[in-house]
Amino acid sequence: MPLSPEDRQYLLALARQTITRQLEGQKPPEVDLQRLSEDLRRPGASFVTLTIGGELRGCIGSIEPRQPLALDVRENALGAAFRDPRFPPLSQRELARVHIEVSVLTPPQPLAFTDAEDLIAKLRPHVDGVILARGWQRATYLPQVWEKLPDPRDFLGTLCMKAGLPPDAYRQPGLEVFTYQVESMEE
Repeated sequence: MPLSPEDRQYLLALARQTITRQLEGQKPPEVDLQRLSEDLRRPGASFVTLTIGGELRGCIGSIEPRQPLALDVRENALGAAFRDPRFPPLSQRELARVHIEVSVLTPPQPLAFTDAEDLIAKLRPHVDGVILARGWQRATYLPQVWEKLPDPRDFLGTLCMKAGLPPDAYRQPGLEVFTYQVESMEE
């Protein structure tokens, strides 16, 4: 069930306020779970993506629901702004230019496939987020990544490399694949 417009606005405002307060040296905003809707209190998994001028500036999230959705978004906003290892911490002067997107994930579902071509045939570009896993190595791309990598072979190859695997690992046996969908909201 989709989030209400009020809940969507709340999550975006919470993400921005969390980042702003951190830059000002303040504690994250309090989240009064009793005042929130059931959807925001329920355990949820989210990603917070920051961009500046259309370019990625930070993206951190969780795949499995382990805490109330509102708290998950607050935590991932801090992670995207200040703990994404690919970027330096967000600066005060970047704050006005940063664009925030929050993605709420459905629970990941295992995807059964027989070989690489079957896997490619079963993926739904622009719909499915994909998790690849082999042992401890694992990585995910949100469905939004299909916009930049529309070819399934490129999508899977770069996702394999993100997991620390060879780019053709999706063609080899022993790979686990999970898919999920997102409800995305942005400023």
